[in-house]
Amino acid sequence: MRGMALVDIPGSKSLTARALFLAAAADGVTTLRRPLRSDDTEGFAEGLVRLGYRVGRTPDAWQVDGRPQGPAVREADVYCRDGATTARFLPTLAAAGHGTYRFDASPQMRRRPLLPLTRALRDLGVDLRHEEAEGHHPLTVAAAGVEGGDVVLDAGQSSQYLTALLLLGPLTRTGLRVTVTDLVSAPYVEITLAMMRAFGVEVVREGDTYVVPPGGYRATTYAIEPDASTASYFFAAAAVTPGAEVTVPGLGAGALQGDLGFVDVLRAMGARVTVGADRTTVRGTGELRGLTVNMRDVSDTMPTLAAIAPYASGPVRIEDVANTRVKECDRLEACAHNLRRLGVDVATGPDWIEIRPGAAPEAAEITSYGDHRIVMSFAVTGLRAPGISFDDPGCVRKTFPGFHEAFADLRKDIVG
Repeated sequence: MRGMALVDIPGSKSLTARALFLAAAADGVTTLRRPLRSDDTEGFAEGLVRLGYRVGRTPDAWQVDGRPQGPAVREADVYCRDGATTARFLPTLAAAGHGTYRFDASPQMRRRPLLPLTRALRDLGVDLRHEEAEGHHPLTVAAAGVEGGDVVLDAGQSSQYLTALLLLGPLTRTGLRVTVTDLVSAPYVEITLAMMRAFGVEVVREGDTYVVPPGGYRATTYAIEPDASTASYFFAAAAVTPGAEVTVPGLGAGALQGDLGFVDVLRAMGARVTVGADRTTVRGTGELRGLTVNMRDVSDTMPTLAAIAPYASGPVRIEDVANTRVKECDRLEACAHNLRRLGVDVATGPDWIEIRPGAAPEAAEITSYGDHRIVMSFAVTGLRAPGISFDDPGCVRKTFPGFHEAFADLRKDIVG
């Protein structure tokens, strides 16, 4: 019998990474409650340990001894795995210290761009060298602290470049003024500002310029909310299953993460959505309309929408998502390729994808491109297309090692 499911979503990857940086930079011992335990976040914590920070890990909480003066070692070799936040935030944190720090990453992460951030760090006087391809890992930071001052940044490819500089600001001697010429995924920057506030720092925004004061951070106890991007697959599962209802506790009206906005897209398509103070519920009504939607601010959920689009009653066009081409893979092309394998009519452009529903999707093996979001998205398609399989189901360990088990439980609850 179809029914209701209460889904416990792991902690937010975005919040866990920021919290680890803030805890390491703060004066005192910080406790992080319910952090995400996944390949990305374990890689970030391991990177901190390599830099000489003490990180104590229990199943429900991590404790970090902060060092406002920077890494405890003078030399370190840090492997960032597949983690973009690790690969962008840790070199920035290390720049505030004193020593020589080398960073490398997986082949997938080596391909992802870094240049706008490293260019800005160099403009601030940081001695930073790319060893192979300019603007990519591996890189070495010869750190001598950061004076601060004014810097111009293009964050049109990734908001993480801006977040890294904002997080660095209080560790500089005179503070930072960061002027942004372009910005994608703006809600992620709001997460950064809210979390900096929780650690005692107030950033002032003057138009396109962010003014960050010096003076450091205060340690605190910080609870990590569930991951809204991960929740999108469970909300989408309800939307494509008539009569099914999925509730995610811990994500409600006060949530920091902009990706909870994905439920507004589901509402526009015909799902019934209720956002409470501390929980969100999506109910499938049996109606899923086509639509045209700008997903620039919630681009991590673009594959979720693409994967359920074959079940809509009309075309689904997703616009302004050029930045999804430089994620773990080119997500626009990955979605198009897999939808075509399922027999769905798809067109793409530089920053858009249009899916035109027709016959029910056929069974096929999904090409994952090593991207956790492609696998989790097409798992939702598989709720109504038996026989869908994956060439690399295990790549979900990046953000949700237990995804397949949790999704199988959901299927039992809502499909029967």
